[in-house]
This record gives sequence, C-alpha cells and structure tokens, in this order.
Amino acid sequence: MVGASRETAALIAGWRFAQGEHPGAVAPSFDDSGWSRVTLPHTFNAAETGDGSYYRGPAWYRRAFEIAGLRTGRRLFVQFDGAALVADVYLNGKPVCRHEGGHAAFRCDLTGGLALGRNLLAVRVDNSSNPTVSPLGGDFTVFGGLYRPVSLIETDEVHFDLLDHGGPGFYARAHDITADAAAVSAVAKLANDGSRARGVPVVARILDAEGREVARTSVSVRLPGRSIRDVALDMRLPSPRRWDGVRDPYLYQIVVRIGDSGDEVSVPLGVRTVRIDPRQGFLLNGKPYPLRGVNLMHSARPGKGTGVTDAEVGEDFAIIRDMGSTAVRLTHFQHPQAAYQEADRLGLALSTEIGINGVVAEGPAFLANATQQMRELIAQNYNHPSVVIWGLGNEVYSTEPVVEHVLRALQQVAKAADPDRPTTYAHCCQQDDHPKALISDVIGFNRYFGWYPDQKGTIGEWAEGFHTRHPDRAFAVSEYGAGASILHQEDPPRTVVPASGWHPEQYQALYHERNWLELKDKPYLWGTFIWVGFDLASAGRNEGDRRGINDKGLVTYDRKVRKDAWYWYRAWWSDQPTLYITSRRFTERSDRDATVKIYTSAPAATLFLNGVEIGTRPAVDRIVRWPVTLRRGANAIEVRATAKGEALSDRVTWQYEPPPDMLHATSPTEAAGAAAQGNPLQP
Repeated sequence: MVGASRETAALIAGWRFAQGEHPGAVAPSFDDSGWSRVTLPHTFNAAETGDGSYYRGPAWYRRAFEIAGLRTGRRLFVQFDGAALVADVYLNGKPVCRHEGGHAAFRCDLTGGLALGRNLLAVRVDNSSNPTVSPLGGDFTVFGGLYRPVSLIETDEVHFDLLDHGGPGFYARAHDITADAAAVSAVAKLANDGSRARGVPVVARILDAEGREVARTSVSVRLPGRSIRDVALDMRLPSPRRWDGVRDPYLYQIVVRIGDSGDEVSVPLGVRTVRIDPRQGFLLNGKPYPLRGVNLMHSARPGKGTGVTDAEVGEDFAIIRDMGSTAVRLTHFQHPQAAYQEADRLGLALSTEIGINGVVAEGPAFLANATQQMRELIAQNYNHPSVVIWGLGNEVYSTEPVVEHVLRALQQVAKAADPDRPTTYAHCCQQDDHPKALISDVIGFNRYFGWYPDQKGTIGEWAEGFHTRHPDRAFAVSEYGAGASILHQEDPPRTVVPASGWHPEQYQALYHERNWLELKDKPYLWGTFIWVGFDLASAGRNEGDRRGINDKGLVTYDRKVRKDAWYWYRAWWSDQPTLYITSRRFTERSDRDATVKIYTSAPAATLFLNGVEIGTRPAVDRIVRWPVTLRRGANAIEVRATAKGEALSDRVTWQYEPPPDMLHATSPTEAAGAAAQGNPLQP
C-alpha cells in the first residue's frame, strides 16, 4: 500500500475465528491454527431458534497482514463497517480502540503500533446485552460478529478526519435552489497528524452524472501540528438538476482533494428540498411526494444472518422498488452504506434511525452511547440525498422521565448536527399525545388494527380522529402489518390469533386490502410504512409455521417468494402493469366452490377456466373476483388483461378432490360463508 493519495485494501479473506473467550488471543504468537477460517462478512449466530437460546457472548477474530514499509508522513487506519455489538481492537498485542455499538462504521489509527513485516489484528466482539449500549430491546435477533467488511486505509499525515464519527470528513448541502443556480456549502474536516504546521490547498469539484466538472472552488489553509480544523468551501452550481425521488433520482458527485496529490474523498450530492406539512404531507422539491413503502429491518438471510453482501442488499432494494415503493423506513439501527447508496440511486426516500428500541437505561453511560450513535448516523449519512428524516427511536416503554430525557437529548444532538432534516419518533401503545410523542419534529405511529386484538377500531378511523384533534401535528403510520405463512392456505380465512401457529396468507392479504384502502386518500399523512418488507429473524417468536421468524414480511425470509399482499401494493403503487392471481399456493382444495381473485392495474380482466372463457369483469379497487365451480382433478385457471397497451396473463393450477365424507358434509358454499362470518376483515 504505497501511494501519494488515499489507498484502500480490503481485509475480507484470511480471518481466523473462534467463539467464546480465549485468553492470550491478542498476542501475535498465539496459536490460532485450530480456529475456523472465515471470510467476511461473517456472523456467529445465524440460526433461527425461536426459543431465545441463540448465542450471545464474546468471540474472537484474528488476521495477519504485511507492511513492507510505511513512508514518513503516512498514516494507516483500519475501518470496520460493522462489528456487533462491542468491539475491542488490538494490533500486535496492544489495544488500539474500542467501539460500543453494533451498527455504525468506525475506524482505528494503527500507525503508532505498526511493525515492518508481519502485523496481527485481533478483534474481540461481544453481542451480549450491555446495559450501556443501545439497543437494549427489540423484536429481532441480535446477530454478532464482523458482519460487514473490514479495510485498511492509508493516507498522508494531512487528511480528511477519519475519526470524525466514522464519517467521510466532508459534508455538503445544497440550498437557495432555483432553476438558475444552487448554492452548495460544504465543510471539510482536516486533520494534521504531523508535528509541524502545514499549509495546503483544498480543491473541491462538483461532477455531474456523466463525470463532467460543473463547479469548482479552492481555498488555502494552514494547519498547526497535531490539529483538526473545519474548513468552509462554497460553490455555485449552475442550472441544477434536482434529485426528485423516483421521479428523477439525479446525482452529482463532489470530489475534494488536499493539495495536488493528497488525500481525496468523493461524496454524493443531491439537489433537493424537503418539507413536511401537517395538511399536505411530505413535500419533495415543493411538490407532494407521498412516502409509501416498507420497513426494512435488515437484509439478513437464512443461515447467513446479517453477514450479507452488498449485492444482497441491492436485491432487497430492487424488490422494494419493483413493488412501486417511494420510500423505506430503515429500522431499528443504522444500516450498511450499500442501503443508502441504493436508495440514492433508485430515488427511494429514507427515514433512518438509531437503536433506541423498547428500553432505555438510566445514567450518563447509556446516554453517551445513544448520542454517540446519533452523531455516527448523521456523520456517515449526511451526504445521502435519499435520507430525508432522522429517527430518534422506536416504541420505548421504560420509565417515562428517563425516556423523555434521552429523546430530548437526541433531538438536540440531531438538530445541532443537521438543522435541515426533520426528526421523528415511532410511537406505540400509549396515548397519541403522550409527552414523548411530542419531542421530535414530526411523529410516526405504529398501529396494527385488524391484527393485534387489543387495538380496537380501524386505521382509517384512528387517522381521521388524530388529524381532527391535532391538525397542526404532522404524523405518519410508521408501522402496520400482519403475519403470513406461504405454507398456510385458507380461503376465505378465519380470524387469526397472532401468537398461534396458523397464519394463512389470505388473511394478510385481506388485512392489507382493508388498511391500504383506508390510508390511500389521506394526503396529510407524511408517510405509510408496512411492517415489514421481508420476514425477519426474531429469536423469541414461536408462531406461524416455524420458530424464530417474524412472518409479517411481504416477501419470505429467503427472498424467494413474494406473498399475495406484495402484489396488492404493486397493483396500486407501481407504474409497471400488474396482473396476479391470489391464493395461487392454495393448490390442493376440497371445496368445489371457489373464488378466483386477482390484483391488477388493468381496468378489467378476463377469466378462463379449463380453457373455457368465463367472462370479463371490471376491476374495483384493483380487484376482480369470479365465483367458479371446480371439476374433480386439475383445474387450469388463466386470467388475461391489457394495461398501458401491454397484454398481460397469469396462470395457476388448482387441484380439487372431494373429501371421502363429502355426502355427509356441509356444502362448500355454506362452509365458506360460515368461515367468512368469523373474519372481521372479510369483505
């Protein structure tokens, strides 16, 4: 790693790993030959047990690297993109840094402890519950390990501050935006790790999406030895093209360099304005832009946990965008940079939050960790135009004065670090105007009417009531959803007991049909976010078809199946034509009387049963239904439609076999009617 400017080398392969405590593991001479060989990203508790028994404790990682020579005036840092939950980092047997918090990137300066030749990194990680490290609660598995990449960064001794809360050391914002020009104000945090003062020029350039320079500025600064200084750079961007969400996610880049060949960083720049109005909802560039989408817990996969690749993160965002989403709520902690980059590129607006979830602790240590996590979240994601809201936390039930104290402190930190973006808090299960729901700039409510029986009424009635009582308080539905197993099929479904082992896919679909129809025409809602985009690991759950999974996702945990409800939203939200037969996995049937129901963006559709045209019907609220009588054996069901000039079709096969005691059973039609009477969501 020799070069005049910044050089980066990934430390992905070649790690040794062992679970548990291993005294002496920091020493370069320690024998780790019996440890496992792993490649990052890696987590040590990817299993979904469902009984809360998964491993939470310490583990060790070790990796050697070679230094042929570090020239005078050069520095070497190690960057961890994520280490859960607490990480102690050692170089050649000596501690170099400690990081508390499992979801933000952090860096350690290795320079003073380097040796020529072989160097040994040893990292102790621990995902035990720690009373001073957030999150302390939450309905999700707490994965541990080096579950995101690690890299070495070599720079000149004068460099952008790599220890500024894991951020890039350069922060830019566009403001005073007109069709003719936009002002771009930036702050470069420059560090001089040398002992003598240095005078250096700093040059910043704005490049358009094709890589052409469209603006430039420079300034000369003098940095005392062993110092960090903020340097302001101002530019004028002519004829700016706006980052306009999914309508036009146009991105500039700002490239800033110290000297002619010194340290250099590049950050995205999106020219846009954001405002939330209690009557008009979310406004992007002065125009209504309803934030509709899903909550994304993380991109974990079966057998891999959170140790996923950037490509898998990209797959999640592609699925979310294909559904027609305009926004994503990133819960309940900071997500990998790939998530924010994908949102920038696709035009998905983001609400992103720190891990204040369920429980907060008293005392200065927990508060210090919470405020550290807020500063890290903002520093590492300030430049992403997709980030439009900072989240202070989610559903905290601890002692109220403590909760309010923590939330007020986080509000102050967020507004000091970024006065432009609004803050929010996801509130649940207490009165809507509880004091802790009044601290953030705007508020989100987690509401599950029609799923959890203790929540009475409907989501539409509740939203209208809150807006009437609090017309000047901007609010969103930050969570709503219902569970579904693709292995459980019942049409029409009976009312579901959430904690039970029976979560038919049809009930989730009916839940979302009703809830979306009640939410869609309420422009004052600044956002509506489904819980959740993908089934997720939650070790304490034992419901649905298996242990350890929260099955409220619109897509299965392995990403292989998009559930019926996913297509319901696609029919409403996407610009792409949609035609989809629901209950397609209900293939083995014992009732000859059935209903073919489709979701479609087409104005009408035609049904064919076993090759015979049954008829054409108009879509009502994106739904078409036909009652049919199945024949014994296989039944070929096909629907056809035309949307936006495109011919669409979809096909399924249902197998009907009457039960042996058919002659003595209640008729299928009567049975279906009885089941419907027991389901409050049944239309």
